[in-house]
Amino acid sequence: MSTLSHTMDAGAHDEHHHDTGKVTLFGFWLYLMTDCLLFASVFATYAVLFMNTAGGVSGHDIFELDYVAVETAALLLSSITYGFAMLAAHKKNVSGTLGWLVITFLFGAVFIGMEINEFHHLIVAGNGPDRSAFLSAFFALVGMHGLHVTAGLIWMAIMMMEVIKRGLGDRTLTRLGCLSMFWHFLDVIWICVFTVVYLMGVI
Repeated sequence: MSTLSHTMDAGAHDEHHHDTGKVTLFGFWLYLMTDCLLFASVFATYAVLFMNTAGGVSGHDIFELDYVAVETAALLLSSITYGFAMLAAHKKNVSGTLGWLVITFLFGAVFIGMEINEFHHLIVAGNGPDRSAFLSAFFALVGMHGLHVTAGLIWMAIMMMEVIKRGLGDRTLTRLGCLSMFWHFLDVIWICVFTVVYLMGVI
């Protein structure tokens, strides 16, 4: 009788956490929608200001599509590898999950490193955010996305430590699921940045 009671309690606990996990994922999805509004406002600001170069450089003068294409590929590949990490996580494969998270982290770090390098070269060449309204809007939009990716990398490092210490329990899977939504969201935003800022800027 006690064994049956214990089994029923465990099942009820798992069901309760499963429901809580769904609520958490839905709540995080709502947060992403507010973040989407934030990016939309910055995109709108860029659309208004990108022609105001104050006699300085325009996107056609400073953007290097080959460089940005490599940067973009690194971020998009990181989205694929994170998907593999989630597949391994749902199979309770700790080593596989950690391996794919490490690869995802490295791709994200490459993206951030290239973005910092791009900013550095622009500022050294005298094309910093204070040079014109166009450059102010460019640095604000691309920089805000970069800060989000950096936050995602910090979150990812924390999750890797959690997986090592606690394994792949329900709570950890829920947190990995939230990070998955965040990371894929940043990929979608970057595709918009690449199209609106870089491609249209060069054209």
